Amino acid sequence: MYASPVLVYGPPTNTWAVVSLVSGILSWFLCPFVGGVVAVISGHVGQSQIKRSGEGGGGLATAVLVLGYFHLAIFALIAVFWLFVFGGIAILGGIGAGTSH
Repeated sequence: MYASPVLVYGPPTNTWAVVSLVSGILSWFLCPFVGGVVAVISGHVGQSQIKRSGEGGGGLATAVLVLGYFHLAIFALIAVFWLFVFGGIAILGGIGAGTSH
C-alpha cells in the first residue's frame, strides 16, 4: 500500500571545496588577505581533485574562487589607495618641511 522510501546518494562533496568556502567566508570578516589567499589556493586544489575523482562541489569551488579573487582585488585596491594617501601626505610633509627655513 505504501511506497518504500528511496534513498538517492550523490557523490560526496570535496573537502577542499568546503575548506575554501569556510575560509572565503571568514576572509570577509576576520582576516582579509590571508583568508582570501587560503580560499583561492584551496579552491584550486579542490577543483583539481574534483576533476580527477568525480566528487561533488565543483560549482562550490568555482564560486569561492570567483569571490576569493574578487576579495583579493578589493583588498589590493584599498591597499594601493592608502599607499597613495599616506605617500602623498609624506611627500607634502617633506615639501613643507623643506621650504620652511
